[in-house]
Amino acid sequence: MIEHSHLKIIQALHTNGTLTEAANALCLSQPALSHQISYLEKKLGVALWEREGRSLRLTQAGKLLLEAANQVLPVLAQTEKTLEAYGEGRQGILRIGVECYPCFEWLTGMIGQYMRQMPGIDVDIVQKFQFSGLEGLLNHHIDVLITPDLVKKDNIAYETLAEYQLVLLAAPDHPLADLPLITPELLSKETLLTFPVPLERLDILTHFLTPAHLEPNKLKQIESLEIMLQMTVLNRGVCVLPEWLADIKNKDLNLKKIQIGDQGLFQKLYLAMREADQAIPYIHFFITLGQQCTGKSFT
Repeated sequence: MIEHSHLKIIQALHTNGTLTEAANALCLSQPALSHQISYLEKKLGVALWEREGRSLRLTQAGKLLLEAANQVLPVLAQTEKTLEAYGEGRQGILRIGVECYPCFEWLTGMIGQYMRQMPGIDVDIVQKFQFSGLEGLLNHHIDVLITPDLVKKDNIAYETLAEYQLVLLAAPDHPLADLPLITPELLSKETLLTFPVPLERLDILTHFLTPAHLEPNKLKQIESLEIMLQMTVLNRGVCVLPEWLADIKNKDLNLKKIQIGDQGLFQKLYLAMREADQAIPYIHFFITLGQQCTGKSFT
């Protein structure tokens, strides 16, 4: 029965004190305002205001409605602003799935800038999935997925965030350290330190050793990137990282960076999202900013 306009009328009557001033505040004529008040009082079956000379005085029922107006109107005004911000992509929740360790390092390098430029967007980071990251995306547990794997799925779209080269890192006194490049045969004699992911997701295996029908002498999975690098420094093995990440982490370690194969081993980092969400402004801005940051950081 009570509408948004009714609450604004009762608030205007209280604030302005006279029918004429209330009508002016509401951009209505005085007869139109009087008609709306009479209509509301008839619907509610109770008087809301009474005259005291030239002024108006709210009745007990009018004061009750005023209390409701003072509580509800600010909430509605804020809701309207929030919905407008949603429509313009200035406010929302972005749940980001991260499917690999370098993906997380890449996200760390740009997420601060994203949050500074999009203060109305709440950000959640999901690293552990009950199933796969793509299933999390399709089941709406996350909104976007940062992944090195482009897996064709219905209703899933991909954008390239970064293109980079994978490199081998070895200690300065390692026998491989002075080589211009590594061959599958040479790498197969080494202990390879990797992140704990399924073997079919390790590019150094699937795109380098396996095609040559070779495998590492020993493969050791390490949870921590820092420990992996320390083990490499101490000649406990060699590791493979994106070149941009190797350059960041290697500033104080003095590890040798070695090209993988004659042509190098290259990879892409993708952002996967539901096709229906491609037009959401704050997701589009995340992609644009990520690509810009990549251009600065992945050289």
